[in-house]
Amino acid sequence: MSKVCENTDFMFPMLADVYYPIVDQGAYGNVKKQWILDRQFACNFVIKGTASSDEEVKPNVNITKESILIGRSKTDIRVSSQKQMNSLTNIVVTNIKTHDEPTIYLETSGPRSGHSTIYEIASIEPIIGFLNKIEYYKVILRRSENQATDI
Repeated sequence: MSKVCENTDFMFPMLADVYYPIVDQGAYGNVKKQWILDRQFACNFVIKGTASSDEEVKPNVNITKESILIGRSKTDIRVSSQKQMNSLTNIVVTNIKTHDEPTIYLETSGPRSGHSTIYEIASIEPIIGFLNKIEYYKVILRRSENQATDI
């Protein structure tokens, strides 16, 4: 298990794992990413539009599950524990849980059935407080279409 780098509190009652890739190129020029766990971070996430009447699973030719989480993070997760900057496409978040509790968001079918859902970063913005200091980061996560990723 990874070490917890941040403590939870009433504003950030959850913990989540953040992964960054080691990017490699295959023999035919295809990009391969090997995801490495960097750390756990304190956060708070809720499902977008909890009072909405939108369907989570949209039946069409390709059945798709749309899941967006809105929340906050104490720290900028674009910066790794090694102080390296990462683009939004090179960050995944998974294993979102409350302190000492099992994972909250789970896959119920497919290659990750029974495992935590993998989320990609849709956006991240610093929120500036009263004293012109960053209070937290607003983060929007979207469920990754590729839940088969080996994490």
